[in-house]
Amino acid sequence: MKRNMTESIKANLTYSVDTGVKPVNETMEQGNLARQYTGVFKEHAVTVHNGRPLRNQFVLDEHGFRFVDHPTRVRDFHDPDELKSVYYPEMEQLIKDTSGASRVVVFDHTIRAGDKNEREKRQLREPVHRVHNDYTEWSGPQRVRDILPDEAGNLLKYRFAVIQTWRSIRNQIEADPLAICEASTLSAKDLILTERRYPDRVGETYQVAYNSNHRWYYFPMMARNEVLVFKVYDSQTSGGARFTAHTSFTDPTSPPNAKPRESIEIRTLAFFDP
Repeated sequence: MKRNMTESIKANLTYSVDTGVKPVNETMEQGNLARQYTGVFKEHAVTVHNGRPLRNQFVLDEHGFRFVDHPTRVRDFHDPDELKSVYYPEMEQLIKDTSGASRVVVFDHTIRAGDKNEREKRQLREPVHRVHNDYTEWSGPQRVRDILPDEAGNLLKYRFAVIQTWRSIRNQIEADPLAICEASTLSAKDLILTERRYPDRVGETYQVAYNSNHRWYYFPMMARNEVLVFKVYDSQTSGGARFTAHTSFTDPTSPPNAKPRESIEIRTLAFFDP
């Protein structure tokens, strides 16, 4: 199937509505794939630009994301040992190369599948069709304390970021692609503090309210050898991208027989020299 090289498409993205009540997003115990949400959501029709023709113009610290060619040596993304021994080091090096960080620590990953049977068979998560950013002013630093408790006191004195990567693990992405919002078009007033509950801890994320200034991109028909790198927290406050909203969405140009999406996202802590 040929790539969709349309300059832009119109698509519905699901935003949150700020009601003044803090939403809750809860993940159940292991083996229970259901998630519970509170809050009010509303779809908005937006223009999503094809980022492929502009790919060399995107800068991580300015736009909040970069799109790169990146072959992997991983054969089976469902093998946790291979992920940790092969893929984690690959992503650590990629993020060093794209961000300039001197140290990168992968702290978790999530595999998502669009096919319900595949999700149930492998205990995978579904694509998230809500505009969000994974970390907040509080939960970004808190993740350093959680993952590196003995070093956190010193590490938090200097700049660090939470940087994620996103990749197809099987076919080209024909359904439920990822849309990403240019960081400079995201306003602080758009960010809705959300409680993120896990079985073993409580964190925070941002849901995002609609703003007509948001500028959205996607990279149609992403292949297994391509990676989207994006920043969801940066402790540096003096200009530049700090939060990068994103969401899966229903692509109106997807073929009727589109293969269900299978993707992996990696989350990392990236530390910079003083």
